Amino acid sequence: MVTRRQVSAGLLFGLAATPSLGAESAITMDLPPPRTDGGKPLVQVLQLRRSIREYANQPLPKQVLSDLLWAAFGINRPASGGRTAPYWRHVMVIDVYAAMADGVWLYEPKRHALLKHLPTDIRAVTGLQDFVGTAPLNLVYVAHGERMQDIPAEDRRLYASVDTGFIGQNVYLFCAAEGLATVFRGAVDYDKLNRAMRLGEGQFVTFAQTVGYPRASQ
Repeated sequence: MVTRRQVSAGLLFGLAATPSLGAESAITMDLPPPRTDGGKPLVQVLQLRRSIREYANQPLPKQVLSDLLWAAFGINRPASGGRTAPYWRHVMVIDVYAAMADGVWLYEPKRHALLKHLPTDIRAVTGLQDFVGTAPLNLVYVAHGERMQDIPAEDRRLYASVDTGFIGQNVYLFCAAEGLATVFRGAVDYDKLNRAMRLGEGQFVTFAQTVGYPRASQ
């Protein structure tokens, strides 16, 4: 009999270390090492945290993208593979995708790199508000329901949403510290986005989150 701990360990060191959907090509965007020191004090960042829905048409520099993805769900304990956000029962069920003008990329924390998932710009499909189509980055959080084997199918979205919320808050705090704008979004046509993302069996989008520089009026 396989125990839940054995299943968890296998998922942690096997499935979680391999891109789940399989990139359509071997295109990899290597990211610079994340900057893990400095920054504003936590209390100051909490005072600055807010949701913003107006974005400048300005791409994020590669270093900022690197720092953002590491803060969201990167590895902060290399020996164990532990992440910057907690996750459900030691099973990693969330993948972070970056929808940008040049396509959709899967964040691979072990390599700290982006793997090309789709070559098309689907930003406008990631939400129901107009700003999502022109903002430089929309993070799409995808859950692996098939990894939650001891949870009834109808409850898996709830558990996956909790993990997504932890990641989303990390993004909020990073953006507050760096002067970026962000908003965590549930206003999504999930069926349409799931199809656009070409997700595998058992996978589903939980939420999306827009990130960019705020418009000058902000």
